[in-house]
Amino acid sequence: MAEATRIVIIGGGPGGYVAAIRAAQRGAEVTVVEKDLLGGTCLNRGCIPTKALLGSVEALHKARSGADFGFGIEGEIVPDFARMMERKNEISKMLRDGIHGLFKKNKVKLVEGTGRITSPTTVDVDTAEGLVTVEADKVIIATGSEPARLPFFDFDQPTVLTSTSALQLEKIPETLLIIGAGVIGCEFASVFSELGTKITIVEMMPQMLPLEDKRLAKQFQGIFKKKGIEVLLKTKVDGIAEYAEDHITANLEGGPQITAEKMLVSIGRQPNTQDIGLETVGVETDSRGYIVVNDKLETNVPGVYAIGDVNGGILLAHVASYEGLVAVENCLGGNQERDLKVVPSCVYTLPEIASIGLNEDQARDEGYHPITGTFRLGAAGKALAIGEAQGYIQIVADEATDKVIGANMMGPHVTDLIHEIAVAIKNGLTVKQIGDTIHAHPTIGEALMEAAHDVHGESVHVAS
Repeated sequence: MAEATRIVIIGGGPGGYVAAIRAAQRGAEVTVVEKDLLGGTCLNRGCIPTKALLGSVEALHKARSGADFGFGIEGEIVPDFARMMERKNEISKMLRDGIHGLFKKNKVKLVEGTGRITSPTTVDVDTAEGLVTVEADKVIIATGSEPARLPFFDFDQPTVLTSTSALQLEKIPETLLIIGAGVIGCEFASVFSELGTKITIVEMMPQMLPLEDKRLAKQFQGIFKKKGIEVLLKTKVDGIAEYAEDHITANLEGGPQITAEKMLVSIGRQPNTQDIGLETVGVETDSRGYIVVNDKLETNVPGVYAIGDVNGGILLAHVASYEGLVAVENCLGGNQERDLKVVPSCVYTLPEIASIGLNEDQARDEGYHPITGTFRLGAAGKALAIGEAQGYIQIVADEATDKVIGANMMGPHVTDLIHEIAVAIKNGLTVKQIGDTIHAHPTIGEALMEAAHDVHGESVHVAS
């Protein structure tokens, strides 16, 4: 009987731990090296903690809207920020414990410490008990990324926050300056504005959420404006005028200044590729420090793979998990290639935003003759019933084939609904096939059906 393939995975985030469990299911002997907490950034300092806080502020918003729903609450409704943060930590711990349980069930060995590749078949781990060498037939690097740090900001100052330190605040800031109107900046703005923080967002690009459809971004900016969130587009921070214990003053390009209690810098992420032994074994990186991989996620060093944020593809947790599965298949003799043509993008704001594939402008740029169908949630019974009628769903199709090639949507639960479009694009379905599929009523999901009908001007609920 052949010996089991030994796979060592450096990093226990959403890429690493998923890869570990799948490899163990395939009969491999798996060791995961993790220097911090299982679950990585997503579970401990990103996706899950921010969604937990968002869940708290959504409940707070609904409570404050009681009169609209026909009930009242005596006394002032105020946030208990300490309890919100405690709840966030409890949810992360619950999910971490779940991963530990899965490791135990699948006989995945966890070595706690800092891993460094010393050869294509060995990884040294600096543990609390000393140096441990782990032998491997294959190595998967899944060390992830961390918030990018601009050199002209002093991140040692208590008033300067990253997405990580923002999740460790002990009190709600009265004012907050956010640098960057991308996904992270907008999500934190949604949370803290509901908690009463006065927020200003500075974005150098001509629109918020630069990767989203420009019409969606413009409408979303209007929603932020109604919430009292000021958004300054085509604007750059030109240095810091003053660091103080209780405030920070930033210079804007052109002369104006902004003073806030805290400043959150959310301008992207950078890979965790330092001091993990890449130079020792000759793993190639690009000019930004990301590990270069082929379509099978293998580096230029045979037997060494890199998945998730660290390879600079699409920096999303669900992409890391998917790549983990692909890499494992190839580690065990498979011939699977990474396919990132259909990846849902989700923004967890109030309201939610989701998109996939091509928007109308992108489709035209790529040579399609796009046709679109749109359904506004103000005409959806379920959206009105739950008091969340802001937003819309738009489907983009190719006029020549009627195939779905993209969608963008804003409103309640759209981060769940986007997967119907993902399946449609992945399998080459047409808008007619979506429209001909019975959707339950009343649901937000039936708005997808209506948008599909509207591509050909046949939605019975869209006003002409």
